[in-house]
Amino acid sequence: MAVAAAGALAASGCAPGGGSGGNGGGGALDGVELQVAAKWTGVEQENFEKVLDAFEKDTGAKVSYESTGEDTGAYLGPKIEAGEAPDVAILPQPGLLAEYAGKDALVPLEGDAAKALDDNYSDYWKELGSVEGEPYGILIKAAHKSIVWYRPDAFDEAGVEAPATWKDLTGEVSGTLSDAGITPFAMCGASGWTLTDWFENVYLSQAGPEKYDQLVAHEIKWTDPSVVKALETLADVWGEKTMMAGGAKGAVQTDFPTCVTQVYGQQKAAMVMEADFVAASVAEAGSTVGEDALTFPFPAVGDDAPVVVGGDIAAGMSEKKGTQELLAYLASPEAGTTWAGLGGYLSANSEVEAGAYADKTTKDLAQTILDAGDNVRYDLSDQVPSAFGGTEGKGMWAALQDYLRDPGDAKGTAEALEKSAAAADS
Repeated sequence: MAVAAAGALAASGCAPGGGSGGNGGGGALDGVELQVAAKWTGVEQENFEKVLDAFEKDTGAKVSYESTGEDTGAYLGPKIEAGEAPDVAILPQPGLLAEYAGKDALVPLEGDAAKALDDNYSDYWKELGSVEGEPYGILIKAAHKSIVWYRPDAFDEAGVEAPATWKDLTGEVSGTLSDAGITPFAMCGASGWTLTDWFENVYLSQAGPEKYDQLVAHEIKWTDPSVVKALETLADVWGEKTMMAGGAKGAVQTDFPTCVTQVYGQQKAAMVMEADFVAASVAEAGSTVGEDALTFPFPAVGDDAPVVVGGDIAAGMSEKKGTQELLAYLASPEAGTTWAGLGGYLSANSEVEAGAYADKTTKDLAQTILDAGDNVRYDLSDQVPSAFGGTEGKGMWAALQDYLRDPGDAKGTAEALEKSAAAADS
């Protein structure tokens, strides 16, 4: 898995046959209207709409965009039931893809879309977008989720450097920042998925890849001592009010990307932990990636630093003319190259050239995945049933938000996680 994932993200030179789906120029889809739904808002939405604009210009189609909000499943469920599903949905979890495919709510990839997937993606990413061997989805936007973003001016003021270990991060670095009157972290606790990213990084590094895989498959319970230990480790940050902007109350009320603004627009904190797509919000806050916005890898909690990857999968939900053509375009190196140049984006398309990225920081992220070798893992919460791993007010999101509010009972939180996981499996 690691080799495939690394190969997909280590962008290579553009190969022949990786076109935009063979639409043959503007006008091929004149009069066709399509709707796309995804979770993105703000600058992420704006950048994606620029990619859609290029498709419109190339084909003559008209594409409207609608945001699903944080809970994609809650948005799409009623739409599917009412027969009003978008033509293309961008799904944030492979688990959701499998769920909708099982309900016959998705249309398999065919024609140019299936060919673009074969031409431009590694086997690992193809498998993530397939259900029982049938290709349904294209991972159009990857995310490197083992990154801590920081303000170098804050680090310089406190006289600290980027840490390599969890002990250094929660001890010397955070303590020295606090002593200098600088709050270490902005937390995005109102967006529950960000808390799952914290847990996954700690758990992968501390418990190891084998245990991680067992937890994904629910082969071990969430009450396993390794889970309790990871929760107790998170309390090193979550349990210290001075660690987080606004304390526990403020942390659980701050969403993404407001937490990024707290670091780079308002200077209320020195660091924020989230994926490479933070770059887009950094730019919106008026800072420059690579200058006044730097990163370091999520520090090692155990023997090795974690590398967790995620991604968003485009899937067709209608048989309307233009749906497969749009999917083919989204699977093309042209679309990926356009998006890469806008920032806040990492491609899983192996035909997107390294030079397409807007900054060196993003280019370098692929190398960290290569360096992780066999230890790289896909986002845990995105692989489990969405009722447990990706639903607002339920499952992992709710349990970890409760724990962020009061991280005094790790065993109780583990029990709550196990109860939700078991219910989602039944």
